[in-house]
Amino acid sequence: MSDTPQDSVSSYSFDDDAGSQTAASETAASEFAIDRVEQSPVPPMSQEQAQKISEIVGSLGDENVSKTDKSKMMLELTNVVGARAKQLGSSAIGRGRVLSELLLDAVPHIPIRDQATLVQHYDGLTGEALADALVSHAKRTTMTIGIAGGAVAAAEWAAMPMLLAIPLEVVVETIAVALVEVKLVAELHAVYGIEVPGGSTQRAMAFAGSWSSKRGVDPLRPWTIPSVLGIAGRQTLGRRMIARFARNLGTVIPFFVGAGIGAVVNRGETDKMARELRVDLRRLSEEEQAAR
Repeated sequence: MSDTPQDSVSSYSFDDDAGSQTAASETAASEFAIDRVEQSPVPPMSQEQAQKISEIVGSLGDENVSKTDKSKMMLELTNVVGARAKQLGSSAIGRGRVLSELLLDAVPHIPIRDQATLVQHYDGLTGEALADALVSHAKRTTMTIGIAGGAVAAAEWAAMPMLLAIPLEVVVETIAVALVEVKLVAELHAVYGIEVPGGSTQRAMAFAGSWSSKRGVDPLRPWTIPSVLGIAGRQTLGRRMIARFARNLGTVIPFFVGAGIGAVVNRGETDKMARELRVDLRRLSEEEQAAR
């Protein structure tokens, strides 16, 4: 069995519903009008930028790509994310809402595999064994992001414009790790047979909410997870992003020590999130089977 999933043959991608994403963003903007006095509006991410982020994050999970190349990808990702983040001003970088907007811009472009495709990619594994394999791969990927992010941070220390560059590096690592984990959340729903209704962007937002709350999406009671397009859901997502951002600050410790810290923190956080989510997905799966 290959440890490198072949995302190029995904059964569906969130990217096919970009139009509804724009409408959803407009709705969210109107709901968040109350805090526009304090927070600058977030400029929209272009289709090209979002697609590039998706490609880079996918490559970071490819175990056939060298560590050197992955560090270069993190630098490239920094350029893409930085082009948007810098428009917001340095004081906005650590805001939960800014991190949330960056995540929600990119999530609909991440390719997600259905159950049949996952079984094929993991040589016939099903059920808990398949879920274990997905979690293991996600943990290795987030560890890799921590190592690559630490290497980039170490290079910035050597160059010494570190005080300007490092906050952006931590933002990039936070976004990359969150995207890997949202992808894991979506595919674990597929493994446990939880069908999330709606268009591709609607599903993307539902899985982002599931990641934020560490709970499964109940198709019969979708209101149990606040929509990330509403005020309550965005606040929850913002707090979750800020918490990950704070944990990733260890990456900036110099001389590659930060790379080791980042790897360990990311692995532990991904494992914790997956364990909590799987408990809820098992419950939802059992309830759905009992209702049939």
